[in-house]
Amino acid sequence: MTLKQIRYFIAVAELGSISAAAQTVFISQSTLTLAIQQLEEELDAALFTRSAKGMTLTHQGHQFLRQSNLIQSTVQSAKRNLQAFNYQEEGELVIGVTSLVAGYFLADLLTRFQLAYPKVGVSVVEDERHYVEHLLVNGEIDVGVLILSNLENRQALQTEVLVHSPYRLWLPTRHPLLDYDSISLADAAAEPLIQLNADEMAHNARSFWRQLDHSPNIILRTNSTEAVRSLVASGFGLSIQPDITHRPWSLEGDIIEARSLHDLNDTLDVGLAWRRGSQRPAMVDAFLSVVRGGHR
Repeated sequence: MTLKQIRYFIAVAELGSISAAAQTVFISQSTLTLAIQQLEEELDAALFTRSAKGMTLTHQGHQFLRQSNLIQSTVQSAKRNLQAFNYQEEGELVIGVTSLVAGYFLADLLTRFQLAYPKVGVSVVEDERHYVEHLLVNGEIDVGVLILSNLENRQALQTEVLVHSPYRLWLPTRHPLLDYDSISLADAAAEPLIQLNADEMAHNARSFWRQLDHSPNIILRTNSTEAVRSLVASGFGLSIQPDITHRPWSLEGDIIEARSLHDLNDTLDVGLAWRRGSQRPAMVDAFLSVVRGGHR
């Protein structure tokens, strides 16, 4: 039994007609008829008497209508109470982020949190991962949104992964590797490569290059994701990047292709971190709830 079925049942009971109820709840008559039939099967009871004139509640239908109105009223009351709590809640929340995460996650998380808690003041500290960790452990910030792959203070921090982002090879259009049925790390290593250094990406890259017997042909290192896009799209070199950073075009409008590497299974793990052990500030729980709701 679902809340939708209950809403549909109430509409039919009040209007006495499938066609009128279908217009009210904005679904087709066939969908509404099926929903009522499934509800009657679930309850093992006939809720309506059908006739040419419409739908009339049976005795069991009247009993269920009273319960249905109570259920709907309870749900609406719960929603109102929660929304009232969110909008009345006041406080401060300090979030720590690293540079790469700030570019791809921060705006969405802050927008959703401030819609739910408009009276909460939010401030953001952007810095390198090790310093964000230091601030979290010392209690100087409330929660961190960062790459979790390289965390050092795991015993002092509690974490929750939001995204496991796989790595893929970025190529310009018409590159010969695009004709391969399968591309390997060795294939990529033989090509001129552009390395993104922002947010410890070079450290992460070294972990998957270790499986090769020879060093990759890295011809340029940069802290700018946009520079990587432009250079790849223009044919200057290739790059291996996590999917969270991929966009199919550069700032100049040139196409960037992305292909999986069959022997690269590493992921870039992005998520939340907060201090372990001590009681969390109420605003951290609120933030975790909002973020979790958007990343199921």
